[in-house]
Amino acid sequence: MSDGGFAPTPTPPYHVVIFTSQRSAHDDAGYAAAAAQMDALTRKVPGLLGIESARGADGLGITVCYRDREAAITGWRQQLDHAQAQRRGDTVWYTHYELRVARVERAYGGPPA
Repeated sequence: MSDGGFAPTPTPPYHVVIFTSQRSAHDDAGYAAAAAQMDALTRKVPGLLGIESARGADGLGITVCYRDREAAITGWRQQLDHAQAQRRGDTVWYTHYELRVARVERAYGGPPA
C-alpha cells in the first residue's frame, strides 16, 4: 500500500473509488484531523489495495482509492465515522464534490522500459 506516489495495484480486474472535491473557503481546523482519521480508518477496512491523493493550491483535490472487490467499497461506505465526516463535508468543507465508482478492466503505465 502506498503512502505517497503511485499505489501498487494488481493485474485487473479490481475496483476504484474516485473522489474529486473542491474545498470551501471556510478554514476549519477540524478538516486536517478528520482527513487523517479517514485515511487511517480506510486503511483498516479489508480489501484496500492503495490510495493516491493530491490537492492543488486552488483547493481542488482528487483521491483515488483502489479496492480488491466491490464489497470492500460498501464496507467503507457503511463505516460510522466516515458517515459523520461525509455530513461535515456536505455542510462545511466542500463547495462541490463528485464520487465515481468503477471496475478497472485494463491498466498499464509508462514510459515503456
